[in-house]
Amino acid sequence: MLYFRNDYSQGACQEVLNALVETNLIPTAGYGTDQFCAAAAETIRDLCEAPSAQIHFLVGGTQVNKTAIGAFLRPYEAVIAASTGHICVHETGAIEHNGHKILALPSPDGKLQPEQIRAAAEAHCDEHMVLPRLVYVSNTTEVGTVYSLAELTALSDCCRELGLLLYCDGARLGSAMTVEGADTTFADYARLCDAFTIGGTKNGLLFGEALVLTNPALFPHFRHAMKQQGAVLAKGRLLGVQFDAVLRDGLYLQLARHANAMAAKLRRGLLDLGYQMAVGSPSNQLFPLLTPAQETRLQQDCAYEVQSRDDRGVCVRFVTSWATTEEEVDGLLTMMKEVRA
Repeated sequence: MLYFRNDYSQGACQEVLNALVETNLIPTAGYGTDQFCAAAAETIRDLCEAPSAQIHFLVGGTQVNKTAIGAFLRPYEAVIAASTGHICVHETGAIEHNGHKILALPSPDGKLQPEQIRAAAEAHCDEHMVLPRLVYVSNTTEVGTVYSLAELTALSDCCRELGLLLYCDGARLGSAMTVEGADTTFADYARLCDAFTIGGTKNGLLFGEALVLTNPALFPHFRHAMKQQGAVLAKGRLLGVQFDAVLRDGLYLQLARHANAMAAKLRRGLLDLGYQMAVGSPSNQLFPLLTPAQETRLQQDCAYEVQSRDDRGVCVRFVTSWATTEEEVDGLLTMMKEVRA
């Protein structure tokens, strides 16, 4: 069975495991107040060129989105997001559970445009309606597309003009930063966003997301919000050790670059075989279209996700990871050739 279902099905890269073993018996303070979290936070500040940023380590993506957005907003304030956004479709109403409405805007390519944000803000004009306060984006998006530096800058300018917060979910930030033609850096996210995450779960860690707060208005009492949401890990050292292992010497981007390279090889092969892509994704998520009969044959020997079924056919999602091998990609392409025959 070939496994292309997601980019977090394997455990962790060897460097992370080595770091965990090497530090295993060193006593530390709990709840993320240890020396390893402090070292990882300082590394992140350096990478972001943001010496005054607050860095917090949380376990998973939904947890960090729910905790951060809940802490940032007043009860009557709302989130603007693409309808395909992770908080809209894959978090079981976590944001609404905190009492915040999501204004989901249509976006076939997974990206928000400044004019959409402006229109949504203008449409909510009095006290009888929720007040848009935060714009949620992810990079990469849920459909594998990538915001360029120019696009992020335009969103940031729009948000600042309208008095909105810009929050970037970076669960796959490494992939976004290493696709062909990528032009964003950690420092760009720190400069353009009020807050963003550096995802570890989907890029070589056992688990973990680093939340970077750059807007001082969001700093006060954030740890209280984390504790209330059950987001303060007693053995917080485990997060600091892992992030320090992948960030201090560039391994984080190296792992993401490998995932993208494997996706590029798979993409070329699929196109050569005559498959069409539902979305032009340049990252490590691919969305080829299959007939129902082809998909039935494929599911016998390959693990993947079905994105949608419509008159175009069955859109499946293949995801490559830091651990995907060329042999696995070749195996899938052989399988896809047989499925198409």
